[in-house]
Amino acid sequence: MNNLQSHSVVHPDAKIGKDVTIGPFTCIEKDVVIGDGTWIGPNVTIFDGARIGKNCKIFPGAVIAGIPQDLKFQGELTTAEIGDNTIVREYVTVNRGTSYADKTKVGKNCLLMAYVHVAHDCILGDHVILANNVNLAGHVEIEDWAILEGLVAVQQFTKIGQHAFIAGASLVRKNVPPYIKAAREPLAYAGVNGIGLRRRNFEEEVIKEIHDIYRILFVRGYNISNALEEIEKTIAPSAERETILSFIRAAEGGIVRGFHKVNGSSVYED
Repeated sequence: MNNLQSHSVVHPDAKIGKDVTIGPFTCIEKDVVIGDGTWIGPNVTIFDGARIGKNCKIFPGAVIAGIPQDLKFQGELTTAEIGDNTIVREYVTVNRGTSYADKTKVGKNCLLMAYVHVAHDCILGDHVILANNVNLAGHVEIEDWAILEGLVAVQQFTKIGQHAFIAGASLVRKNVPPYIKAAREPLAYAGVNGIGLRRRNFEEEVIKEIHDIYRILFVRGYNISNALEEIEKTIAPSAERETILSFIRAAEGGIVRGFHKVNGSSVYED
């Protein structure tokens, strides 16, 4: 049985799963699918094209599947998808996709904190955390387990690798490889995300290997192509090595800066 409170407006053709709670003054349009057990608070707006999974929580003021803020959008039928167990806090906006990708997607078990904006055609993996006031431009891709602290702004067509950590108030203009911390202006490598990797049960030998890879890439003064050759020569093949190499080779527009100095002091955390 669903709990539909008075003063809500739910189109009769919307597909609402079992045990869904819909708070007062919420509006749900026709072409919407909501999975079992999801809780939708008061004053939420869910437009055509929303596909919301099971056991999600959507807090007051959120707007899901609004049309893209893209002047090229011509009204094509697209979706905004939110995976199971994801939490969408107050005043988050997740826009539909355009014909470029046909969808905007937020994965499973994600947390979008208050005032986050996810623009058209963004693709977020599972277990992603976007803290308060993170803003993603269109076509941004964020892989599994990445964390962006508050007030981070990400430029369009940028990719952030799995298990990466972006410090608060950063401007992300370049791709951020997997497993690293990135901070400062302009955004730069700030070490391996060892704390996050340990929390996710990465073995110490694997974390050491990731450190070794990024020392070659960012600290020893190689250019990117020479660094990749050195990594292949000196680091034994592994899933983590291949993940890093594949990401960097596919990174159109380049990656964040490496080791550098400010006023003669090293700006690097290991």
